[in-house]
Parts: sequence; structure tokens; C-alpha cells
Amino acid sequence: MAMRNIGLFESEHHRFISFSENELTEENGVRSIRYSVMHDDAGVLLDPGGFGGMPRALAEALGYLNPGPRPAINLSHQNPGIIGGLAARPDPYDFPVHVSQIWLRFLPHYGLKGIKRFAGIADEGMVCGPERGFRLKILSAHFQPSKIRVNAYGAQSKILFTGDIGAAMMPSDNDDPSVGDFVSHLPSIKAFHQRYIRSIKTIRCWLHRIAGLQPARPAPQHDPIYRDALIGHFLSWIKNLQGGIDLMQGGGRFAMPLTEHTILQLQPSMYFFVSIGL
Repeated sequence: MAMRNIGLFESEHHRFISFSENELTEENGVRSIRYSVMHDDAGVLLDPGGFGGMPRALAEALGYLNPGPRPAINLSHQNPGIIGGLAARPDPYDFPVHVSQIWLRFLPHYGLKGIKRFAGIADEGMVCGPERGFRLKILSAHFQPSKIRVNAYGAQSKILFTGDIGAAMMPSDNDDPSVGDFVSHLPSIKAFHQRYIRSIKTIRCWLHRIAGLQPARPAPQHDPIYRDALIGHFLSWIKNLQGGIDLMQGGGRFAMPLTEHTILQLQPSMYFFVSIGL
């Protein structure tokens, strides 16, 4: 299956590229975006994907590198949708894999081989430097919604990979690479964030963490990125958004309307991990 590649940033030595599926055949039709950050012959692949998505994303990333180099891999959290593909590789890993130091002890349960190349990320984050002149900041984004989660920020491109923050559940016939109008975009993000984001406190901790970065483009894992004035609109909106335990009531109910569109957003495979607090 072909992937659609979009160059989000490109200079003489540095590129930030997104890969997305042209056909929505996995995760109940939810489109997942993979990102790769390239600097000369070094690269980092962000959240490579599950059993079906990762081999294609890795092949696309390798296509931008000269023969020989292998990209490092950064895992934002432990969801099978972003890590499961690593278990499908028959050979031990010949590239470094960065993941939270807390999740390291759970990885053998995926049947992963060669985990000696896995490096733990501290709760506060780290700087990933695959090559001189190439620095990727790994930032804490805990409880968004995974209790242990990180984002990635490229200083050269000023693009912030935000994972589920800013993610949208778009109609299958809408594959626009960037948000056009924030007001019309709200129905695609509101219910998702109300149910997935842990609380308004965790959102404000995240906003405080990224305050000094001034990202030119927040890039979520699901569907369009935010550009220009829409960045401010999104950050202002989410700053005051109640979600998760803010809306939770007795009996596991939530103070939010469950429309048909909302139910489609809370697909069973993803709902399971939210409901048990992962």
C-alpha cells in the first residue's frame, strides 16, 4: 500500500517529513500519521506504528537516507498502535530505540528481540542527538492520555510532534494535511479530547512545558497539523478544556454527550487502553 509523503520542513541539511496511509484499513478507519526527522544521513522515526504500519513507515524513512544508515526510533508511549510493529521484525535491532525508562520492563511482553539497543527516557525528557548538529528534544507530556508519554520537538524545523494532543477524527473523505478553519474543525477534536485528555491540570502542565518553544507547527498523530494563527486558537481552546476525570461521574459515566460521531471516535481498541489508565 502506498503512503503519502509530505515535506513539512526542508533545508540544505534538515528535513521533517510526514507519512500517512492513502487507504484507511486499520484502526476502524482512523488515519495515523508517522513522522521522520532527517539531518544529513541521520534520522529519527517517531512512533513507527503497529504490525501493518511500521514496515511501510520504516521503508519510507530509509528511502530518504543513503544506503547504510539506520534511523533511530522514538516511542512516545506503550500503545500497540505505535510500538507493535517492532515485534514483527524477525532480526535484532541494529538501530537505537528510545522509550520511557518506566516502559522498558514491559517491552519483553511484546516478544521484542534485541532490547539491549533500547534506551530509557527519564520522566523529564532528554535530548536525542544522533549526529553532531542534530538535536531532537524529547519532552514530557504525561497523562495525555498515557500516564507516561513524551512529545518530540525539532529545533531546526520548530515542529512539535504532539501525539494525541490536537488529534482529530476526520471524515474518511477529508485528508487535508493542515487545518483550514478552527471553528469548523472543533467537531472533529472536541469529544476526542474531552474523553482522552486526563484533566485540565495535565493540559496546563503540558502548556507550561512547551511555553518557551514557540512551535511553528504542532503535528498530532492523527490527521491535520496546525499552522500560523490556528496554533494560537488551538492552544487557547485546550487551555480551558475540561476532560477525563474533570467530567467523570459515578458508574464510569462522563458528563459529555455521546453522539454517534463521538462513539465512532472512541473505538473499542483505543477505549480499552484509556479505561485501564494506560
